[in-house]
Amino acid sequence: MATTQDFIDYIYEQLGSVRGLSHRKMFGECMIYVNAKPLLLVCDNTVFVKKRVETLALFEAFDYSAYEGIPYKGARPHYVLDIDEQDFAIEMLKLLDKLLPFPKPKKKKVKVID
Repeated sequence: MATTQDFIDYIYEQLGSVRGLSHRKMFGECMIYVNAKPLLLVCDNTVFVKKRVETLALFEAFDYSAYEGIPYKGARPHYVLDIDEQDFAIEMLKLLDKLLPFPKPKKKKVKVID
C-alpha cells in the first residue's frame, strides 16, 4: 500500500508551523524535507525517523514509547513517529534539523564521446 495524498496533507496540517517544509514522492512513498534536509520517511501512511541516541532521548523526555518499524523491505529499523502528537512531532523535526547533515551532493556523470 502506498502513502496517500490525504495523509501527506495531514502531515502538513500537523507540521504547518515548521518553516521550510516540503516533500518529494518516491516509488509511491514520500520523504519529508525541512530546509532541504531529508528528515522524515513516510511509507504506508506511517511516519519514520532515523534511530539515533538523540531521537530516543527525545522520546524518553516526552515520556513516549519508541516503537520500531521497518519502512520497506531491506531497510534498517526506524522509530515510528506518531504524527497525531503535534508538539512532539515538531520538536522531533527541530532536533533532526540540528542533528542531521545535508546530504552530500551527487557527482554529475560525464559522458565521454569517443
